[in-house]
Amino acid sequence: MNKKKKIEPLIGEDLVKKVRELESLSKEEKARACGYYTITKSNVERVNMMKFLNALIDAEGIELDSKQTSNGRGGRSASYRISVQSNGNLLIGSAYTKQMGLNPGDEFEISLGRKHIHLRQLDREGDIIDDEEDDDDDDA
Repeated sequence: MNKKKKIEPLIGEDLVKKVRELESLSKEEKARACGYYTITKSNVERVNMMKFLNALIDAEGIELDSKQTSNGRGGRSASYRISVQSNGNLLIGSAYTKQMGLNPGDEFEISLGRKHIHLRQLDREGDIIDDEEDDDDDDA
């Protein structure tokens, strides 16, 4: 059985440009052409409209979440969701670190639960920095 080759989803200006080029196609066809689909084990393509529409919203620099702060440059914004990358890493990204006022070299303690990863910021001596907002992360 021949496996179809999946293309990498477009993001940012490349995504917007491609969508404009494909104005005569349906939403689903645009999403597929921009790489927003998965291929099942039985070699069937499934379009992921939510990822496509969210990427398009991000690419246009539209802020839907009132918690987010804009850096004034457009582009991708914090979505408060991340995925494990193909190499196994979790990349938090600069949108989050800027929002928290973190700097290169800031250190964190990592603790693992059954279904969560908890990060606690450490001071220069290696002690956990107390944060009065520490208890509100259960809402996320």
